[in-house]
Amino acid sequence: MARVKRGVTTHARHKKVLKLAKGYRGRSSTNYRIALERVEKALQYAYRDRRNKKRDFRSLWIQRINAAVREHGLTYSRFIDGLNKAGIAIDRKVLAAIAYDDAATFSGIVKQVQEALG
Repeated sequence: MARVKRGVTTHARHKKVLKLAKGYRGRSSTNYRIALERVEKALQYAYRDRRNKKRDFRSLWIQRINAAVREHGLTYSRFIDGLNKAGIAIDRKVLAAIAYDDAATFSGIVKQVQEALG
């Protein structure tokens, strides 16, 4: 059986990890063993935070809606209840964008909600 030299494969694998570690501080960007640990941890954070990002943005949208609605004398929960009663099906992302960018349109939505609440 022929002898297999694995230097090319190992070098390629090391290069791949060191490329991902570019920009890390100290030996974390130059030493393979340390870089591998840092890259693995970074990938774990990235995986976790792709899910957390969804929570964070929903929370931001709710805060923006709540702030805009309180200017009209409502609370967030009453506003959402009124939206459901009025039959307005706009998600929080769009509502937050309207509240942030277009106050006139948002106040129109709030008026409809207040009529639905009675």
